[in-house]
Amino acid sequence: MRKNLRLLIAGLFSAIFATGCTVSEVIHAETTPLDVASLRVSESLLLDVGILNFDAGVPENNDVEKTRIYPEVRMAEARYLPYHIKTTLQGTSYWGAVRVIPSRRVSTDLLISGAIEESDGEFIVLRLAAEDATGRHWFEKSYDMQTGISSYAEYRDRTQDPYQKVFNDFANDLHAYAMAMDPKEVERIRQVSELKFFADMAPSVYSEHLVNTEDGRVVAQRLPAENDPMVDRLRQIRERDRLVVDTLNEHYANFYYGIALPYEGWRKRTREQSVAFRQSRQAALRRALIGAAVVVGSASVNTEGSSYYDADRIAQTVAINRGWNTIVDSFNQYRSANIHREEIKELSESFVAEAAPMVVQVQGETLRLTGTAEAQYESWRKLLREIYETETGFTETIQVGSPARLPQPQQPSG
Repeated sequence: MRKNLRLLIAGLFSAIFATGCTVSEVIHAETTPLDVASLRVSESLLLDVGILNFDAGVPENNDVEKTRIYPEVRMAEARYLPYHIKTTLQGTSYWGAVRVIPSRRVSTDLLISGAIEESDGEFIVLRLAAEDATGRHWFEKSYDMQTGISSYAEYRDRTQDPYQKVFNDFANDLHAYAMAMDPKEVERIRQVSELKFFADMAPSVYSEHLVNTEDGRVVAQRLPAENDPMVDRLRQIRERDRLVVDTLNEHYANFYYGIALPYEGWRKRTREQSVAFRQSRQAALRRALIGAAVVVGSASVNTEGSSYYDADRIAQTVAINRGWNTIVDSFNQYRSANIHREEIKELSESFVAEAAPMVVQVQGETLRLTGTAEAQYESWRKLLREIYETETGFTETIQVGSPARLPQPQQPSG
């Protein structure tokens, strides 16, 4: 009996000391080289790309304690990540104008949409989809990666986002799909994109130029004459519409560059806290189980009647105390993990987005568009239709001013 007790205690103590091992971390994340054009691509083969703000992926009745999804951060990421995809695509030289757009109503050749399925600084999962102006769905795919310690190192290449592999994978897939298309199909996409804008501005004239096929596609059944003065006018209007979208992109750019440093800091810290939380949880579970085993095992040994009763009793008491201390320590580790989560929440609350009003000058009259980027664009499109319908405003220049923030009201003193 005495020998069994001592072996039990020795074995359990060895197991407790063995819990010092931790979850191994990824040091260097996987990378994907970005496919960049080595030669200049013909302008006729360049499609304009519009990228919608992402679905933030915040579940209904989100329980932050369980999901660790903080709405403030996800809403910031839903604006930040599309803009980084924009910069990535621009860097390939395979595309025309690449813009973050506020609405599907924006006229563009290729539309990119996405949803954030996971993002915690360590793991990222994005579901991205692409479809062109004809309604052809190119593909929809999930892109994921795990960052490493070096992803946030001070010495790393700052031009590369910690999630860069995901962006490069998507950019390469998008280019590969476009390369497999017939150049005539690329031309048809551009034609349909233009005609859809014309039909939106002048439905009575151009709506019949487009037809919907049984498979949900949009095709041009006839093209307007190039010498038609209305075509030239509508192309000028479209350029001004693009200018407004470019101005709205300054909102996204200001937000993107404004949160770049705090967002990277948040991701780095969150990654560290996520790893620490996982390690704490696993270590605490092991220690709790071992502690319980020590208590139960030691208490179950009957030391009565032994000639070494006192020594065995002392060893049993020490083992039980050590077991209880291990259980208490496990709860302290759980509490420490919860503190990590509270720190993450505090960092999350620092993200606040503010849309600047946009000033549009039409024939000398200054118009101020306010609200979200989406609301501002809807107001602009309504104004655009009204101007077109009254046949005014397009024989002269329409100037779109740079975004300017409204002055903040002064807080009363005292």
